[in-house]
Amino acid sequence: MWIGVPKSSNTYYTSQKWRGIALTTCALILIATLILFKAKPTSPSDPEALKGTAFFPSSIQFHPSFEFMNGTEVIWQIPNSPKAALFIAPGCTIRASNFWDKSTFCPNCDGLPEERAFVLQALEREFAVLTISSLEECWSFGKELENVEWIIKWWVRENKLEGLPMTALGASSGGYFVSALAFKMRFGSITIMIAEGVFVNIAIGNDYPPTLFVHMPKDRIRMSNILRNMEDFKAKGVDVKEVRCMDFPLIPNVLSDRIPGVNRSFAVKIVEVFHEKGFVDEKGYMKMDGRASPWKEALKEKNLLSESDEWIKHVEEELNLAYGYHEFCSLKSEDIFEWFDSHMK
Repeated sequence: MWIGVPKSSNTYYTSQKWRGIALTTCALILIATLILFKAKPTSPSDPEALKGTAFFPSSIQFHPSFEFMNGTEVIWQIPNSPKAALFIAPGCTIRASNFWDKSTFCPNCDGLPEERAFVLQALEREFAVLTISSLEECWSFGKELENVEWIIKWWVRENKLEGLPMTALGASSGGYFVSALAFKMRFGSITIMIAEGVFVNIAIGNDYPPTLFVHMPKDRIRMSNILRNMEDFKAKGVDVKEVRCMDFPLIPNVLSDRIPGVNRSFAVKIVEVFHEKGFVDEKGYMKMDGRASPWKEALKEKNLLSESDEWIKHVEEELNLAYGYHEFCSLKSEDIFEWFDSHMK
């Protein structure tokens, strides 16, 4: 039953005409949208591929302490009731200041997304966190091992952390460094990220700390070395485990949720350029990592990037992570802290 203008009215037929035009227009818009969506996919075909990529929500505020000691920067933060202590050794070119947001407490800090997310989760879990920069671009051995050992012991004593379980994590060059430091210092457990450690021609005893390897299978040579080392660990009676950090599709939320200062509308524009330039495949997976892809030049062409933009290296880190090749991976933080918790003494 029609309610409103009677059928005999000319107004009715006029309205029906416009109704038909509106429906046709909507259909055309829908078709165009579907074509556009097919050309520029912004979500993966498998939702599980993005599991864990959301930024870790935390009520923790950064208020780190800073010291320049023994020729290097030392930055730390201690929760009110720490249950354990964690030393973090950064990779090449990464500094202690990259793990903390810029603030009055640390004006030179610039919080890279993966490093800061990991520290936030550590503090949330009541770990006292200590980050130390290498003396040069990458870590060395010998005197630098002695230097860091002295700093850690000073830090523990100065902050009355004696008696707490001591853990360590190193990424890339820092992973090699932590694996060597574990021969000198006593750790409850360690995590070696995107590195196989310095175990070639070195005798491992059953007193070596339980070791978790976090790696990216796309780096096949390193994965092969890690698996070989794990077999050696098991043969020597050392508790060992691996966690794999996989690639995932690049969608706007990866950038806007994980990089403070990059909003969603801007992230959408960035991802659109990646699809337009063919930097991602039809499912949104990166064809090359951020170090190899000419994404900066592409954004400059669209007037979306200038040399002064402070978030360039932050975006590059997330591109490396999405590609799944040799990058700090905070996505596996839950596995890492479960490993530390399970080896508390």
